[in-house]
Amino acid sequence: MEYVVAAIVIAVMVVVIAAFVAMGRRGGQATAPEQRQTSSTSTGGAAGTREEEGAAGRGGVVTDEHPPTGADDLGVVEEPPAPVVEKPAPAKGRMVRLRSRLARSQSTLGRGLLTLLSRDRIDEDTWEEIEDTLLSADVGVKPTQELIERLRTRVRVEGAASPEEAKAILRDELLTLVGTDLDRSLHVARQGGKPAVVLVVGVNGTGKTTTVGKLARVLVAEDKDVLLGAADTFRAAAVDQLATWGERVGVPTIRGPEGSDPASVAFEAVKAGIEQEADVVLIDTAGRLHTKTGLMDELGKIKRVVEKQAPVSEVLLVIDATTGQNGLIQARVFAEVVNVTGIVLTKLDSTAKGGIIVAVQRELGVPVKLVGLGEGADDLAPFEPTAFVDALLAD
Repeated sequence: MEYVVAAIVIAVMVVVIAAFVAMGRRGGQATAPEQRQTSSTSTGGAAGTREEEGAAGRGGVVTDEHPPTGADDLGVVEEPPAPVVEKPAPAKGRMVRLRSRLARSQSTLGRGLLTLLSRDRIDEDTWEEIEDTLLSADVGVKPTQELIERLRTRVRVEGAASPEEAKAILRDELLTLVGTDLDRSLHVARQGGKPAVVLVVGVNGTGKTTTVGKLARVLVAEDKDVLLGAADTFRAAAVDQLATWGERVGVPTIRGPEGSDPASVAFEAVKAGIEQEADVVLIDTAGRLHTKTGLMDELGKIKRVVEKQAPVSEVLLVIDATTGQNGLIQARVFAEVVNVTGIVLTKLDSTAKGGIIVAVQRELGVPVKLVGLGEGADDLAPFEPTAFVDALLAD
Protein backbone atom coordinates (compact mmCIF):
# COMPACT_ATOMS: atom_id res chain seq x y z
CA MET A 1 0.00 0.00 0.00
CA GLU A 2 2.76 2.39 0.90
CA TYR A 3 4.37 1.67 -2.46
CA VAL A 4 1.15 2.56 -4.28
CA VAL A 5 0.81 5.91 -2.52
CA ALA A 6 4.42 6.78 -3.27
CA ALA A 7 3.93 5.97 -6.92
CA ILE A 8 0.89 8.19 -7.13
CA VAL A 9 2.76 11.10 -5.49
CA ILE A 10 5.67 10.67 -7.88
CA ALA A 11 3.30 10.66 -10.89
CA VAL A 12 1.59 13.86 -9.75
CA MET A 13 4.95 15.58 -9.28
CA VAL A 14 6.03 14.50 -12.77
CA VAL A 15 2.83 15.96 -14.29
CA VAL A 16 3.28 19.26 -12.41
CA ILE A 17 6.93 19.55 -13.46
CA ALA A 18 6.03 18.76 -17.08
CA ALA A 19 3.34 21.46 -17.02
CA PHE A 20 5.81 24.07 -15.74
CA VAL A 21 8.31 23.08 -18.40
CA ALA A 22 5.66 23.40 -21.12
CA MET A 23 4.65 26.84 -19.88
CA GLY A 24 8.26 27.97 -19.86
CA ARG A 25 8.71 26.88 -23.46
CA ARG A 26 5.60 28.73 -24.57
CA GLY A 27 6.80 31.87 -22.75
CA GLY A 28 10.16 31.67 -24.49
CA GLN A 29 8.50 31.33 -27.87
CA ALA A 30 6.31 34.35 -27.14
CA THR A 31 9.31 36.58 -26.42
CA ALA A 32 11.23 35.55 -29.52
CA PRO A 33 9.22 37.71 -32.01
CA GLU A 34 9.69 40.65 -29.70
CA GLN A 35 13.43 40.08 -29.75
CA ARG A 36 13.40 39.71 -33.51
CA GLN A 37 11.31 42.90 -33.84
CA THR A 38 13.80 44.78 -31.66
CA SER A 39 16.65 43.47 -33.75
CA SER A 40 14.89 44.44 -37.00
CA THR A 41 14.30 48.03 -35.84
CA SER A 42 17.90 48.39 -34.88
CA THR A 43 19.04 47.08 -38.25
CA GLY A 44 16.68 49.39 -40.03
CA GLY A 45 18.12 52.30 -38.10
CA ALA A 46 21.60 51.28 -39.06
CA ALA A 47 20.54 50.89 -42.66
CA GLY A 48 18.85 54.28 -42.52
CA THR A 49 22.03 55.79 -41.16
CA ARG A 50 24.07 54.21 -43.94
CA GLU A 51 21.52 55.46 -46.50
CA GLU A 52 21.77 59.00 -45.15
CA GLU A 53 25.54 58.86 -45.24
CA GLY A 54 25.37 57.60 -48.82
CA ALA A 55 23.01 60.39 -49.79
CA ALA A 56 25.25 62.96 -48.16
CA GLY A 57 28.23 61.49 -49.96
CA ARG A 58 26.31 61.85 -53.24
CA GLY A 59 25.50 65.47 -52.48
CA GLY A 60 21.94 64.76 -51.35
CA VAL A 61 20.36 66.53 -48.39
CA VAL A 62 18.43 64.64 -45.74
CA THR A 63 16.39 66.59 -43.21
CA ASP A 64 14.43 65.54 -40.20
CA GLU A 65 11.57 67.89 -40.90
CA HIS A 66 10.19 65.70 -43.69
CA PRO A 67 11.34 62.08 -43.12
CA PRO A 68 11.41 60.06 -46.35
CA THR A 69 8.50 57.73 -46.94
CA GLY A 70 7.45 55.44 -49.75
CA ALA A 71 9.27 56.12 -52.99
CA ASP A 72 11.43 58.77 -51.33
CA ASP A 73 13.07 55.97 -49.27
CA LEU A 74 14.64 54.88 -52.54
CA GLY A 75 16.21 58.31 -53.08
CA VAL A 76 13.59 59.57 -55.55
CA VAL A 77 13.60 63.40 -55.54
CA GLU A 78 10.44 65.23 -56.48
CA GLU A 79 10.77 67.56 -59.50
CA PRO A 80 10.24 71.27 -58.78
CA PRO A 81 6.95 72.66 -60.05
CA ALA A 82 6.99 73.91 -63.63
CA PRO A 83 7.18 77.71 -63.98
CA VAL A 84 3.89 79.46 -64.51
CA VAL A 85 3.55 80.57 -68.13
CA GLU A 86 2.10 84.05 -68.46
CA LYS A 87 -0.53 85.11 -70.96
CA PRO A 88 0.55 88.48 -72.40
CA ALA A 89 -1.97 91.26 -72.91
CA PRO A 90 -3.15 91.80 -76.50
CA ALA A 91 -0.97 94.26 -78.41
CA LYS A 92 -3.81 95.73 -80.43
CA GLY A 93 -4.81 99.16 -79.15
CA ARG A 94 -2.01 99.11 -76.58
CA MET A 95 -0.75 102.55 -77.56
CA VAL A 96 -4.21 104.03 -77.02
CA ARG A 97 -4.26 102.52 -73.52
CA LEU A 98 -0.84 104.05 -72.82
CA ARG A 99 -1.82 107.42 -74.29
CA SER A 100 -1.90 109.25 -70.96
CA ARG A 101 1.67 108.16 -70.20
CA LEU A 102 2.83 109.45 -73.56
CA ALA A 103 0.88 112.67 -73.23
CA ARG A 104 2.58 113.55 -69.94
CA SER A 105 6.05 113.24 -71.47
CA GLN A 106 5.28 115.02 -74.74
CA SER A 107 3.10 117.86 -73.47
CA THR A 108 5.77 120.52 -74.05
CA LEU A 109 5.81 120.02 -77.80
CA GLY A 110 2.07 119.82 -78.42
CA ARG A 111 0.93 122.46 -75.99
CA GLY A 112 3.76 124.79 -76.97
CA LEU A 113 2.71 124.67 -80.62
CA LEU A 114 -0.96 125.12 -79.76
CA THR A 115 -0.23 128.13 -77.59
CA LEU A 116 1.72 129.81 -80.38
CA LEU A 117 -0.86 129.08 -83.08
CA SER A 118 -3.69 130.30 -80.87
CA ARG A 119 -2.34 133.82 -80.50
CA ASP A 120 -4.52 136.67 -81.69
CA ARG A 121 -1.81 137.75 -84.08
CA ILE A 122 0.71 135.36 -85.65
CA ASP A 123 3.69 137.38 -86.89
CA GLU A 124 7.21 136.45 -87.98
CA ASP A 125 8.39 136.29 -84.39
CA THR A 126 5.68 133.73 -83.67
CA TRP A 127 6.74 131.57 -86.63
CA GLU A 128 10.32 131.70 -85.42
CA GLU A 129 9.18 130.50 -82.01
CA ILE A 130 7.26 127.66 -83.65
CA GLU A 131 10.39 126.72 -85.59
CA ASP A 132 12.50 126.74 -82.42
CA THR A 133 9.92 124.53 -80.65
CA LEU A 134 10.01 121.96 -83.44
CA LEU A 135 13.79 121.91 -83.68
CA SER A 136 14.19 121.52 -79.93
CA ALA A 137 11.87 118.51 -80.14
CA ASP A 138 14.32 116.83 -82.57
CA VAL A 139 11.95 116.99 -85.52
CA GLY A 140 14.84 117.90 -87.81
CA VAL A 141 15.53 120.89 -90.04
CA LYS A 142 13.88 119.79 -93.28
CA PRO A 143 10.70 118.36 -91.69
CA THR A 144 10.41 121.53 -89.59
CA GLN A 145 10.64 123.79 -92.62
CA GLU A 146 8.03 121.72 -94.45
CA LEU A 147 5.62 121.80 -91.53
CA ILE A 148 5.94 125.56 -91.02
CA GLU A 149 5.35 126.19 -94.70
CA ARG A 150 2.15 124.16 -94.68
CA LEU A 151 0.97 125.75 -91.45
CA ARG A 152 1.59 129.24 -92.86
CA THR A 153 -0.47 128.44 -95.94
CA ARG A 154 -3.39 126.96 -94.05
CA VAL A 155 -3.50 129.72 -91.43
CA ARG A 156 -3.40 132.33 -94.18
CA VAL A 157 -6.14 130.66 -96.25
CA GLU A 158 -8.38 129.13 -93.57
CA GLY A 159 -7.52 131.28 -90.60
CA ALA A 160 -7.26 130.09 -87.01
CA ALA A 161 -9.69 132.31 -85.20
CA SER A 162 -10.09 129.96 -82.22
CA PRO A 163 -7.91 127.48 -80.31
CA GLU A 164 -10.11 124.67 -81.65
CA GLU A 165 -9.43 125.67 -85.26
CA ALA A 166 -5.72 126.01 -84.58
CA LYS A 167 -5.69 122.57 -82.98
CA ALA A 168 -7.50 121.00 -85.94
CA ILE A 169 -5.01 122.47 -88.42
CA LEU A 170 -2.02 121.46 -86.33
CA ARG A 171 -3.39 117.92 -85.87
CA ASP A 172 -3.84 117.42 -89.62
CA GLU A 173 -0.36 118.66 -90.43
CA LEU A 174 1.33 116.65 -87.68
CA LEU A 175 -0.39 113.49 -88.95
CA THR A 176 0.92 114.25 -92.43
CA LEU A 177 4.39 114.82 -91.02
CA VAL A 178 4.43 111.60 -88.97
CA GLY A 179 2.98 109.61 -91.84
CA THR A 180 -0.31 107.74 -91.84
CA ASP A 181 0.26 105.87 -95.09
CA LEU A 182 3.42 103.96 -94.11
CA ASP A 183 3.39 100.19 -93.70
CA ARG A 184 4.03 99.71 -90.01
CA SER A 185 3.05 96.05 -89.83
CA LEU A 186 5.56 93.40 -88.72
CA HIS A 187 6.27 90.87 -91.46
CA VAL A 188 6.23 87.74 -89.34
CA ALA A 189 4.33 85.23 -91.46
CA ARG A 190 5.86 81.88 -92.41
CA GLN A 191 7.05 81.73 -96.00
CA GLY A 192 7.84 78.65 -98.07
CA GLY A 193 7.38 76.37 -95.09
CA LYS A 194 9.99 78.28 -93.08
CA PRO A 195 9.66 80.63 -90.12
CA ALA A 196 9.93 84.38 -90.39
CA VAL A 197 13.34 85.53 -89.15
CA VAL A 198 13.63 88.85 -87.30
CA LEU A 199 17.04 90.33 -86.53
CA VAL A 200 17.06 92.90 -83.73
CA VAL A 201 20.08 95.22 -83.80
CA GLY A 202 21.21 98.28 -81.90
CA VAL A 203 23.84 99.89 -79.70
CA ASN A 204 24.45 98.88 -76.08
CA GLY A 205 22.13 100.60 -73.64
CA THR A 206 19.19 101.11 -75.99
CA GLY A 207 17.14 98.34 -74.37
CA LYS A 208 17.66 95.90 -77.23
CA THR A 209 17.53 92.59 -75.32
CA THR A 210 14.54 93.77 -73.30
CA THR A 211 12.85 94.77 -76.56
CA VAL A 212 13.37 91.25 -77.96
CA GLY A 213 11.76 89.79 -74.84
CA LYS A 214 8.82 92.19 -75.02
CA LEU A 215 8.41 91.57 -78.75
CA ALA A 216 8.19 87.84 -78.02
CA ARG A 217 5.27 88.64 -75.72
CA VAL A 218 3.59 90.69 -78.46
CA LEU A 219 3.85 87.77 -80.89
CA VAL A 220 2.74 85.18 -78.33
CA ALA A 221 -0.32 87.34 -77.66
CA GLU A 222 -1.06 86.97 -81.38
CA ASP A 223 -0.84 83.16 -81.02
CA LYS A 224 2.50 82.94 -82.82
CA ASP A 225 4.87 80.05 -82.13
CA VAL A 226 8.11 81.87 -81.28
CA LEU A 227 11.73 80.80 -80.80
CA LEU A 228 14.52 83.05 -79.45
CA GLY A 229 18.16 83.11 -80.54
CA ALA A 230 20.59 84.56 -77.98
CA ALA A 231 23.36 85.69 -80.33
CA ASP A 232 24.68 88.38 -77.96
CA THR A 233 27.24 85.86 -76.75
CA PHE A 234 29.69 88.43 -75.39
CA ARG A 235 27.39 89.21 -72.47
CA ALA A 236 26.30 86.24 -70.37
CA ALA A 237 23.83 88.50 -68.60
CA ALA A 238 22.12 89.26 -71.90
CA VAL A 239 21.74 85.55 -72.69
CA ASP A 240 20.30 84.79 -69.24
CA GLN A 241 18.01 87.80 -69.45
CA LEU A 242 16.63 86.70 -72.81
CA ALA A 243 16.11 83.13 -71.58
CA THR A 244 14.15 84.47 -68.61
CA TRP A 245 11.90 86.51 -70.90
CA GLY A 246 11.27 83.38 -72.94
CA GLU A 247 10.47 81.19 -69.94
CA ARG A 248 7.82 83.62 -68.77
CA VAL A 249 5.76 83.04 -71.92
CA GLY A 250 6.81 79.46 -72.68
CA VAL A 251 9.19 80.34 -75.53
CA PRO A 252 12.44 78.31 -75.97
CA THR A 253 15.82 80.02 -76.28
CA ILE A 254 18.74 78.75 -78.34
CA ARG A 255 22.01 79.73 -76.73
CA GLY A 256 25.71 78.90 -77.01
CA PRO A 257 28.72 79.03 -74.69
CA GLU A 258 29.82 82.46 -73.53
CA GLY A 259 32.04 84.05 -76.14
CA SER A 260 30.98 81.67 -78.91
CA ASP A 261 30.52 82.81 -82.49
CA PRO A 262 27.29 84.89 -82.68
CA ALA A 263 26.70 83.85 -86.30
CA SER A 264 26.86 80.20 -85.27
CA VAL A 265 24.22 80.73 -82.56
CA ALA A 266 21.99 82.58 -85.02
CA PHE A 267 22.43 79.75 -87.54
CA GLU A 268 21.46 77.12 -84.96
CA ALA A 269 18.44 79.18 -83.85
CA VAL A 270 17.06 79.35 -87.39
CA LYS A 271 17.82 75.65 -87.92
CA ALA A 272 15.89 74.79 -84.74
CA GLY A 273 13.06 77.07 -85.83
CA ILE A 274 12.77 75.19 -89.11
CA GLU A 275 12.88 71.79 -87.41
CA GLN A 276 10.30 72.80 -84.78
CA GLU A 277 8.09 74.51 -87.38
CA ALA A 278 8.08 77.77 -85.45
CA ASP A 279 6.29 80.79 -86.85
CA VAL A 280 8.94 83.35 -85.91
CA VAL A 281 12.61 83.24 -84.88
CA LEU A 282 13.74 86.37 -83.01
CA ILE A 283 17.51 86.86 -82.92
CA ASP A 284 19.10 89.19 -80.39
CA THR A 285 22.45 90.42 -81.69
CA ALA A 286 25.33 91.93 -79.74
CA GLY A 287 24.95 95.58 -78.79
CA ARG A 288 27.86 96.44 -80.98
CA LEU A 289 29.38 99.91 -81.06
CA HIS A 290 28.68 101.58 -84.39
CA THR A 291 32.19 103.05 -84.38
CA LYS A 292 33.81 99.60 -84.40
CA THR A 293 34.15 98.47 -88.00
CA GLY A 294 34.95 94.85 -87.07
CA LEU A 295 31.81 94.50 -85.01
CA MET A 296 29.64 95.97 -87.74
CA ASP A 297 31.16 93.51 -90.20
CA GLU A 298 30.19 90.74 -87.82
CA LEU A 299 26.60 91.91 -87.92
CA GLY A 300 26.65 91.62 -91.68
CA LYS A 301 28.08 88.11 -91.28
CA ILE A 302 25.18 87.09 -89.04
CA LYS A 303 22.70 88.18 -91.66
CA ARG A 304 24.52 86.32 -94.45
CA VAL A 305 24.79 83.11 -92.41
CA VAL A 306 21.13 83.18 -91.41
CA GLU A 307 20.00 83.70 -94.99
CA LYS A 308 21.63 80.42 -96.02
CA GLN A 309 18.67 78.73 -94.33
CA ALA A 310 15.82 81.24 -94.45
CA PRO A 311 15.32 84.81 -95.64
CA VAL A 312 15.40 87.58 -93.06
CA SER A 313 11.89 89.01 -92.86
CA GLU A 314 12.63 92.01 -90.65
CA VAL A 315 15.66 93.91 -89.38
CA LEU A 316 14.52 96.06 -86.48
CA LEU A 317 16.85 98.80 -85.27
CA VAL A 318 16.36 99.71 -81.60
CA ILE A 319 17.05 103.37 -80.78
CA ASP A 320 16.88 105.07 -77.41
CA ALA A 321 14.51 107.99 -78.03
CA THR A 322 16.23 110.07 -75.35
CA THR A 323 19.47 110.22 -77.37
CA GLY A 324 17.89 112.54 -79.94
CA GLN A 325 20.10 113.35 -82.90
CA ASN A 326 22.75 110.86 -81.76
CA GLY A 327 20.26 108.15 -82.58
CA LEU A 328 20.27 109.33 -86.17
CA ILE A 329 24.03 108.80 -86.42
CA GLN A 330 23.58 105.23 -85.21
CA ALA A 331 20.74 104.69 -87.65
CA ARG A 332 22.84 105.78 -90.63
CA VAL A 333 25.67 103.36 -89.84
CA PHE A 334 23.42 100.37 -89.19
CA ALA A 335 21.51 101.05 -92.39
CA GLU A 336 24.77 100.81 -94.33
CA VAL A 337 25.47 97.32 -92.97
CA VAL A 338 22.04 95.68 -92.96
CA ASN A 339 18.80 96.51 -94.67
CA VAL A 340 16.89 98.04 -91.76
CA THR A 341 13.14 97.55 -92.28
CA GLY A 342 11.74 99.14 -89.14
CA ILE A 343 12.57 101.25 -86.09
CA VAL A 344 11.83 100.50 -82.45
CA LEU A 345 11.98 103.63 -80.29
CA THR A 346 12.43 102.88 -76.61
CA LYS A 347 11.94 105.20 -73.60
CA LEU A 348 9.53 107.41 -75.51
CA ASP A 349 7.58 107.96 -72.30
CA SER A 350 10.45 109.54 -70.39
CA THR A 351 12.46 112.60 -71.37
CA ALA A 352 12.39 111.77 -75.07
CA LYS A 353 11.57 114.43 -77.62
CA GLY A 354 8.79 113.11 -79.82
CA GLY A 355 10.10 114.70 -82.96
CA ILE A 356 12.74 111.97 -83.23
CA ILE A 357 10.04 109.78 -84.78
CA VAL A 358 9.79 112.11 -87.76
CA ALA A 359 13.54 112.63 -88.03
CA VAL A 360 14.54 108.97 -87.99
CA GLN A 361 11.87 108.03 -90.51
CA ARG A 362 13.12 110.72 -92.86
CA GLU A 363 16.74 109.69 -92.31
CA LEU A 364 16.27 106.01 -93.13
CA GLY A 365 13.16 106.05 -95.24
CA VAL A 366 11.67 103.30 -93.04
CA PRO A 367 8.82 103.54 -90.54
CA VAL A 368 8.78 103.46 -86.78
CA LYS A 369 6.96 100.20 -86.07
CA LEU A 370 7.15 99.84 -82.29
CA VAL A 371 7.59 102.20 -79.35
CA GLY A 372 8.52 101.55 -75.74
CA LEU A 373 6.25 103.43 -73.36
CA GLY A 374 7.32 102.11 -69.97
CA GLU A 375 9.23 99.52 -67.97
CA GLY A 376 6.38 96.99 -67.78
CA ALA A 377 6.50 93.68 -69.62
CA ASP A 378 3.62 94.71 -71.89
CA ASP A 379 4.63 98.33 -72.47
CA LEU A 380 5.96 97.76 -76.00
CA ALA A 381 3.27 99.03 -78.39
CA PRO A 382 2.78 98.99 -82.16
CA PHE A 383 3.18 102.60 -83.24
CA GLU A 384 -0.09 104.30 -84.18
CA PRO A 385 0.32 107.81 -85.67
CA THR A 386 -3.17 108.99 -84.72
CA ALA A 387 -2.79 107.95 -81.09
CA PHE A 388 0.65 109.58 -80.98
CA VAL A 389 -0.51 112.94 -82.39
CA ASP A 390 -3.59 112.98 -80.17
CA ALA A 391 -1.33 112.39 -77.18
CA LEU A 392 0.82 115.34 -78.22
CA LEU A 393 -2.21 117.60 -78.34
CA ALA A 394 -3.98 116.21 -75.28
CA ASP A 395 -5.30 118.80 -72.86
